[in-house]
Order: sequence, then structure tokens, then C-alpha cells
Amino acid sequence: MLEKHERWLKNKSGGNRANLTMTDLEGANFSGVNLTSGKLSGANLAHCDFTNANLSHADLFAAHLTKADLSGCSLYRADLRGAHMRGAKLKRAILKEADLRGGALLYGGQQGEGRGLDFVRSDLTGSDFDDASMANANLSGADLTDVSMNGADCEGALMAGATLMRAAMKNCNLSRADLRNCNLSGVNLQGAVLRDSNLTGAVLAGANLRNADLHGARLEGVDLAGADTTGANLARSAENFSVQIQDALHSHYTWINTNGAMGARAELNGADMAHIDLHGVNLSGASMRRVKLASAKMRDSLLIMCELSEADLRDADFTGAILDGANLRNADLSGARLDGAGIGWVDIKGPDGKPTGRLWAANLTGCRFAGASLVRANLRGANLAGTDFTGADLSGAILTDANIRDARFTGANLTGTSLPPAPDPDD
Repeated sequence: MLEKHERWLKNKSGGNRANLTMTDLEGANFSGVNLTSGKLSGANLAHCDFTNANLSHADLFAAHLTKADLSGCSLYRADLRGAHMRGAKLKRAILKEADLRGGALLYGGQQGEGRGLDFVRSDLTGSDFDDASMANANLSGADLTDVSMNGADCEGALMAGATLMRAAMKNCNLSRADLRNCNLSGVNLQGAVLRDSNLTGAVLAGANLRNADLHGARLEGVDLAGADTTGANLARSAENFSVQIQDALHSHYTWINTNGAMGARAELNGADMAHIDLHGVNLSGASMRRVKLASAKMRDSLLIMCELSEADLRDADFTGAILDGANLRNADLSGARLDGAGIGWVDIKGPDGKPTGRLWAANLTGCRFAGASLVRANLRGANLAGTDFTGADLSGAILTDANIRDARFTGANLTGTSLPPAPDPDD
């Protein structure tokens, strides 16, 4: 049959396409065999050796490949819908554009019963896909629990609704992959590339995302609270957020650029904007009480007179940002970066645009800056009463004329810091 299939592939006389549908071939050796476009649907191929074989375009619908060795095998555009591949070895295998979705099986009725369909889910549990090429493969809804995909190329793969619990996917390329509503609980994505991937509604409880690249990834409805995102690039453009947030930002930019003649001041109180990239934007005067801006990219942004009381600003990057006159009362800036930032006072101007001689100081009372970096930050005249600078780096920072009553500097780096005189306890 294999010889005739080879002749069929070469369009020679006497050739016939290999038809091994529903055949029991458990444990057979197909190493290096060319079964391109072969028919193997429903075949029992458990424990078979397909190392370096060619199964491109093959029909493997609902085939049993349990613990089969497909290392280095080409499965380009193969039909693997509903296949059973539990514990299979697919190291360095080529699965580009392969279809690994679940599949429907038609069953015949018995004793007067009608015909119907059974939906068979692809079972890839515990399979080894290390260094496999899976670009644009379709694994939607597949069971990939405990699989190993370290170093695999899954760019553009369709994996919506797939189960990837406890999967090992270190350094896996998932750029532009569709991972909507995936169960990624406990998955190891350390160093993985997820640029522009769609993770909407995905479950990432206990996931390891250390040093992962999620630039441009869609994360609506994703709870990252239980995930390890140390060193991860989670910058998200405004386009990845809700329409309400996008409209509020756009309206605020118009309000700023027209001096209030058009647009409206942004009201983003309580909004979840974690990991947003607003580098260099002007949100001066915006109301963002209790906003979530954890790990946000706010470098060189303008937030003058902004309302940010009780905001979650942990690990956010405010390098070079201007927050003069902002209200940050009881905000959490633990681990935030504010090197060279300005958080001082502003001159209050009259209706004619001229300075009135009065100053409006930034309010940082009760703020938490534990472990934050404020190198050469300008906090002149700011109200820092009760502020916690435990372990913060304030080297070269300017705190002249600031109110530091009850502020805590335990373990802080105050090298070259300009501090005001100690408050008079009798004052």
C-alpha cells in the first residue's frame, strides 16, 4: 500500500492513495514514511513510530495517536480534528496550519433509532510539542492540559477556548495568537512572546508570566492578580480598553487642546486601566479617583492638577512625568518609578491668565512609596504628611518647603536629598 501511495504521489501508473481508515496499526513503524494526503481517519495509531515521517495534508480525523512518536514529523495542514494524542511526542514537529479542533462524528442508528452526531474533543493531554512549528494551527477548544510547548512557534495559532492548565510554554512564540477564554491556570509562560495576542476572558490564575512580552495583548476581563508578572512587558494601548475609556480619553484630549471649548474633562473614577500605555499624554485636570493604573506606562505624561486620590499606582512608570498640584492622597505608589518627576506646586492663575501669587501644592498625604524610585524627583512644597517612603530611593530628590510631618523614611536612600528643616514638635 505504501509503495502504491508513493506512485500515486508521483502520478505514476499503478498508484493508489493510501487508505488506512479505521485500521488497527498499533505500534507499527512508520519512521520516515511519506504518507502525504493519506487517509487515516479513525485509525488506531497508538504507540506508532512516525519520527521524521511526512503526514502533510493527511486525514487523521479522530485517529488514535496515544503515546505515538511524531518527533520531527511534518503534519502541515493535516486534519487532526478529534484526534486522541494523549502523551504523544511531537518535538520539532511541523504543525503549521494543522487543524486540531474537536470534530463531529456521524453515528448510525440502531433498532429504529435515528442517525446523529457525536462531538469529539481533541485530546492532547500531556503531549510534548517542544520546539514544534505550529504557526496558524487551529487548536480551538482542544484539551492541552499538562502539555509541553517550550520554545514552540505558535504565531497566529487559534486556541480560543482551549484548556492549557499547567502547560509548560517557556519561551513559546504566541504572537497574534487567539487565546480568548483559554484556561491558562498554572501555565508557565516565562519568557514567552504574546505580542498582539488576544487573551480576552482568559484565566491566568497562578500563571508564570515572568519576563513575558505582552505588548499590545488584549487583556479585557483578565485577572492578573494571581499571576507572576515580574519583568513582564504588559504595555497596552488605549485601543485595547473599553469604548467608554477610549471615548473619555479622546474627549479629554479635545478638551485640553481647545482650552475647554470642546470635549469634556475625563471622568475615569474607579476605572481599571492597569498596564495601559499613556506615554507622554496630557491628562491634566482629569478626575481619576480610585483608578487602577498598576504597572501603567506614564513616562513624560502631564497630570497637572489631576485627581488621583486612593489610586492604585503600584509599579507604574512615571519617569519624567509632571504631577504638580495633583491630589494623590492615600494613593499606593509602591514600587513605582518617578525618577525626574515633578510633584510640586503650581501657580494659581486668575481669569485673565495671570499668576495670582498663590500656590497650589501637590497633596501626597498618606501616600505609600515603599520601594519606589524617586531619583532627582522634584517634590518642592508638596504636602507629604504621613507619607510612607520606606525603602524608597530619594537620592538627589528635592523636598524643599515640603510638609514632611509624620512621614516615614525607614531604609530610604537620602543621598543628596534636599530636605526641609525637621518640623517643630511644638508647632
